[in-house]
Amino acid sequence: MVTQPLDLRTLNRTLLDRQLLLERVTMGAEGTIRHLLGLQSQTPTSPYPGLWTRLAGFDFAELGELLSTRRAVRLVLMRSTVHLVTAADAIRLRHWIGPMLERSFRGSQFAKGVACVDRAALIAYGRALLRERPRTPGELRTELAARFPDADPASLVNALRSWMPLVQLPPRGVWGARGQPVYGLLEEWLGKPLIAPDPADLVRRYLAAFGPASPADMQKWSGLTGLRPVFADMDLRRYRAEDGRLLHDLPNAALADPSVPVPARFVTDFDNLLLSHADRTRIMPEEYRSRVMTVNGIVRGSILVDGFVAGTWRFDRAKGRAAVSVTHFTPLSAADRAALSAEGLRLLAAGDPGAAHDVTFTAA
Repeated sequence: MVTQPLDLRTLNRTLLDRQLLLERVTMGAEGTIRHLLGLQSQTPTSPYPGLWTRLAGFDFAELGELLSTRRAVRLVLMRSTVHLVTAADAIRLRHWIGPMLERSFRGSQFAKGVACVDRAALIAYGRALLRERPRTPGELRTELAARFPDADPASLVNALRSWMPLVQLPPRGVWGARGQPVYGLLEEWLGKPLIAPDPADLVRRYLAAFGPASPADMQKWSGLTGLRPVFADMDLRRYRAEDGRLLHDLPNAALADPSVPVPARFVTDFDNLLLSHADRTRIMPEEYRSRVMTVNGIVRGSILVDGFVAGTWRFDRAKGRAAVSVTHFTPLSAADRAALSAEGLRLLAAGDPGAAHDVTFTAA
């Protein structure tokens, strides 16, 4: 297939279109979570503004209902981070991601703490504990330490998270709820066994949400290696980015108009928009990376101006007050400031309807 050139703005607008950020859509929360192949949920509430900024009329209660009725779940998946995914995707993605989680654990600080433990014995005992009832990390540490006294208790819990399909049960992840994680067995919570997915189908779905992209991009999103042969065996359209990188796309997928205007957007913290490509310049100038992504793994919420990251934002809450605090990296025009102010006030009305609202701006 002929390789076609692809400029940065076309790449940017196409990514925003596939991420449902060019304009809000009427798709429901469950369908959106499926389309996006999940939303990172390292912070339990991050998916709420992540969905709100993409969906017309999104009600925060809708996501809480999906979690409570087991149609969506939160568990460790891509990049060894907690993701919110549909129930149907959970049993497929957890099977697919399993080898990466085990490899990641072997290279982690916790591996040494369980070196003296028989893997099968730990899995069997952990499964028995969680079949008896769900448990918090603290409860698991106590019970596992009693059974495996020579091992590090925190490492035992982290080993179980990597070696077994565990799910974080609601109300954790429900907007407004409090409390620490409570772990259960994914297959028992959903009443379904893990299923081996078709890797080519996952490539197609990744490209539908993040393409055009390369195997290295999908590896960055997933944490998995060995994707290049899967791409090579598929009938995909090829593009050449401005820097020479070869990108792949679905044969009939449309590219967005590079001149289409992009409204002001608040992108949530840990959003996969920023975490799913080896080269992030299609959405964020390289010089801003360290301001958005900290050395200790925090990914701040970001603002989009003309489709590119132009600053960060966060919620600031006090008694009876809720604010969106924006830190912009470049000067904002009066129109951009007004658009972000209006967008921020709408976000606060959706998430904190009973508080007094404000949007503040600070230059970095």
